[in-house]
Amino acid sequence: MWKWGKRLSLLASILLMANIVSACNKDDASGKVKIEFFQNKPEAKGSFDKLISRFNQEHPGIEVTQVNPPEAETVLLTRVVKNDVPDIVGLGATDTYSILAQSGIFTDLANTDLPHTVDPIYLKMLKDVTGADPVYGIPYAANANGVMYNKTLFKEMGLQVPKTWDELIATAQKIKAAGKIPFYFTYKDDWQTNLPFNALGPNLVGIDFFLQRRANQVTFQDKYREVAEKQLELLKYGHGDNFGKNYADGNRAFANGQGFMYIQGSWAISEIRKANPKVELGFFPLPTGNDEQAVKLVSGIDTLLAVSESTPHKKEAEEFIAFLLKPENSKQYITEQTLFSAVKGVTQDDPSVAELLPYFKAGRVIDFADHYIPKAVQLNSIVQAFLQNGDIDAYLAKLDSEWNKVANRR
Repeated sequence: MWKWGKRLSLLASILLMANIVSACNKDDASGKVKIEFFQNKPEAKGSFDKLISRFNQEHPGIEVTQVNPPEAETVLLTRVVKNDVPDIVGLGATDTYSILAQSGIFTDLANTDLPHTVDPIYLKMLKDVTGADPVYGIPYAANANGVMYNKTLFKEMGLQVPKTWDELIATAQKIKAAGKIPFYFTYKDDWQTNLPFNALGPNLVGIDFFLQRRANQVTFQDKYREVAEKQLELLKYGHGDNFGKNYADGNRAFANGQGFMYIQGSWAISEIRKANPKVELGFFPLPTGNDEQAVKLVSGIDTLLAVSESTPHKKEAEEFIAFLLKPENSKQYITEQTLFSAVKGVTQDDPSVAELLPYFKAGRVIDFADHYIPKAVQLNSIVQAFLQNGDIDAYLAKLDSEWNKVANRR
């Protein structure tokens, strides 16, 4: 388990005092219980608004209000320090969630019915991220990280979906030899540079690496050279301005046929379709090695739902989460957002992700690497700099040194 240091200890102390202080009265003269639902995904605001409206109509004694500010995680941390924790929080299984869960601001929901509604694989992901047994968050929706491809362009060149690393590189070489763009990279945005990293690391080295790294048993320098080599290999098959195009540029370009493949997350599908509703998309896991059966789909918790420990309305908050977890409501959400449900038995029917479904069904999924890397390590900027300079030794040493700095502060 993490050795949580000064930052976490201070946060925990503040929150302990906050829990002693009476919560603000959020109820109005009508007698309704007021619930604040704070979530961090701007693209999901409309979908949650529809569900909230239905919940409020069906529960006249409760009124849920959604809050979705820009830079939501930063706003949330600021509110936590000010003892103003929202009743319900929706965010990804990131380092921010891990810190907050460890600090004690969320209610342990292990003894409620809520965890029994979701796939255990995602509950395990949360346990691995936090290193804690209590269920501080209920997984709601998952995303996927892999390779989108333009089916029309693949058909025109007679290409097959690659199943191994060698097949992937051979496919990229064939596309490049034809004067076309194999991969459309959007590395002006540093967060885009870690998408291959998120697939390569967990598949080639394993998620256990991060648990061992926390215990100082392994290093990036020892284990991540193959990952680094393959990150650089992929870069050979981009376009002429890999570091000049951002995420929005890439969505538009890929939608309009300027690249055959796009290493991306499922969250981009709706944006791509906005640019070209007629584009025929496919999606396959990044084949990180040459054993087809060993390749796992990278899928992480896109949204989890947590209840404030200090809210006076835990019962009503849990009631709202139970409503969101109903199969019909989960289905509506993932359909609108092109995501995958953490709720048992709820499937995604969008044809663009049909090739990913067997991986979910077989449990061949593995979490994002960056969910286990402290935010203070500044992974995105480190990866972006490495891809620009190509110095593997310096890159791996930097990952280790920055990790050690953060660990020493915790």
